[in-house]
Amino acid sequence: MTTPAPLPYGTPDSPRLAVRGEARLEVDPEIAHIDITISARGTDRTTALNDLTRRNNHTLDLLKSYGDTVEKLETGTFTLTPQLTEKGRHERIHAYHGTVRLTATLSDFTTLGELTTRLAALDLTRVDGPWWALRPDSPAHREARQQAVREAVQRAREYAGALGAQLVALVELADLGAENMAPAGPPPAPDGLMRSAGYGGAAPAPALDLEPQRQNVYAQVNARFTMTPPAL
Repeated sequence: MTTPAPLPYGTPDSPRLAVRGEARLEVDPEIAHIDITISARGTDRTTALNDLTRRNNHTLDLLKSYGDTVEKLETGTFTLTPQLTEKGRHERIHAYHGTVRLTATLSDFTTLGELTTRLAALDLTRVDGPWWALRPDSPAHREARQQAVREAVQRAREYAGALGAQLVALVELADLGAENMAPAGPPPAPDGLMRSAGYGGAAPAPALDLEPQRQNVYAQVNARFTMTPPAL
């Protein structure tokens, strides 16, 4: 890996000024993700697979009945695992355990509580979430970036003004870390987690009252300007 060349510092007649612009917005979420894990267990493979298929189809039908409220519905993983007896030297299978994992993305939060309650009431069904989020192309990201740029310009003007100078030209504008292409860090752990599991046989529960969690949007930029000679 080559080391980036040091940045020039300008000249006495054309000093260079480097600043960082930052912005942080707090906005309402646009979508919510929930994870659904459907389980089945049987003493033989066919029984477990048939029960799992039936419950999976029932769950899919329930999710699809909400129409466009469910923006995206994806199947993650499917497993069917033989479970061996704990005692004895022979490999004897006493049950089969199957799971299917689904992920649903919703944009209408008014029905989210009702849907999660109905899902949790299904037999051997676990619900995790919601995870609130913004869409990748959300206008909030653009607003944060623009605000960070405006803050960088304002900060540069204030620094130059403190020296009795004025900004002349923008030399460079870059996302933080763009010069050395530093890898992005891991995403923050999701907040607002709700877990529930349905085992059947219980009376229908009232719809959960889920309050959307406000989302923090960050933007940072590095900006370099030239300015008039300071009045020292």
